[in-house]
Amino acid sequence: MLVREVMSSPAITVRRTDPVRQAIRSLHDHDITAAPVTDDTDHLVGVVSELDLLRGEFEPDPRASLRPVGPSAEPPPRRVMEVMTREIVTVTETTDVTKAIALMVGERIKSLPVVRGDRIVGMLSRRDLMAMLARSDERLRTDVIAALREHYPFGPSWDVAVRDGVAQLSGPPHEHADHIADVLARTVPGIIRVRHLR
Repeated sequence: MLVREVMSSPAITVRRTDPVRQAIRSLHDHDITAAPVTDDTDHLVGVVSELDLLRGEFEPDPRASLRPVGPSAEPPPRRVMEVMTREIVTVTETTDVTKAIALMVGERIKSLPVVRGDRIVGMLSRRDLMAMLARSDERLRTDVIAALREHYPFGPSWDVAVRDGVAQLSGPPHEHADHIADVLARTVPGIIRVRHLR
């Protein structure tokens, strides 16, 4: 499965000069956990997450301590550029989802900007991947049948079942047709593998 099949697009971006509170509202209003940060020419210059934006936004509550708490030593950040992550890990639309997951795990990040050349075309988050895997087997079965009919209308007829994201195709054996059916079934977001039952 490719990133373009599961990413959120278009990406919600913030500018590096945006006030922190404006960026907080943008992430909250769009129900996202991170956003690509752009400069004035719309080039990607960083990524900002919820945790980045929360930095410095709260002062200790004096009720939580017996000792009085004085004012914070440093003023809170005012602009996104002060809290964003500048080391950017990106993927393209044609990156395999398994590679994207390996990047998320290896880099300990929740979201990856998706780029086409120097343009931001989407965002891939762990939430996108979870949403794909949360689709019901019945919905997946319907989508597999539709993909086979649309893209291989003159191919053999398969009986399709889906269990826990695994598409099970049964029908007369035909090596070339089975290969095409495998490829088409795997394009359905949420199908994790394909098996042929004889």
